[in-house]
Amino acid sequence: FLKECIKLKNLINLNINMKHLKKTINILLIALTIVACKNEKNKPNTEKSNIEQTSNKENAIQKEQKIIFQKTLTLQNISFDIKTTGEGSIRQLSVQPKGLEIDNQNMTLEIDGQVVNAEIEDLNSDGSPEILIYTRSLGSGSYGNVIGYSVNNGKSISQIYFPELSDNKEANIGYMGHDEFAIIETSLARRFPVYKDGDTNNNPTGGTRQIEYKLKDGEASRLFVIDKISEY
Repeated sequence: FLKECIKLKNLINLNINMKHLKKTINILLIALTIVACKNEKNKPNTEKSNIEQTSNKENAIQKEQKIIFQKTLTLQNISFDIKTTGEGSIRQLSVQPKGLEIDNQNMTLEIDGQVVNAEIEDLNSDGSPEILIYTRSLGSGSYGNVIGYSVNNGKSISQIYFPELSDNKEANIGYMGHDEFAIIETSLARRFPVYKDGDTNNNPTGGTRQIEYKLKDGEASRLFVIDKISEY
């Protein structure tokens, strides 16, 4: 009988210990669940972060490559795709020729300001075209410039030298920008308002000056030379 009593006591103690063990395990499981939830909440969403970074990069590339000006010009079976990208005062100009026998390499350069127009014509009547790209600086002055390329016998192209207006004293008197360019037959015409002493930038009183340039062969490259100056 004593032995049976001892066995019964041991069973009771074992049952009590099992209950304590289950209770302890349940408490540990609850604690682990709380910790795991907190860690999951504080864990950075790397997938979302990666998506946002990719999206930001794509937007930056699209902004950088945004086309501001684009025009395709064709003459004598030779064409030029002209475009500018970028924003602000400094932009990127791209000129892609097609139809040349030897060199159709894309040409890129930085320009100060914006492209306002482009034209094509055989200015020296040699059977190959020239393209002229007209630019204007940003700001109140709107100073103009010409970027020109001449085709060499249908095979390649070379840049045309366009002289500074300040190189000619007669042409430069009263000049304060606001240029306009256009091809007239085989000449390049440049027009701008003439300013007298005391004139403000938005109120020139000296009339209009027109300068006509002819394309000539120089020692190193073709260049524009002033042919005629008139005022009205």
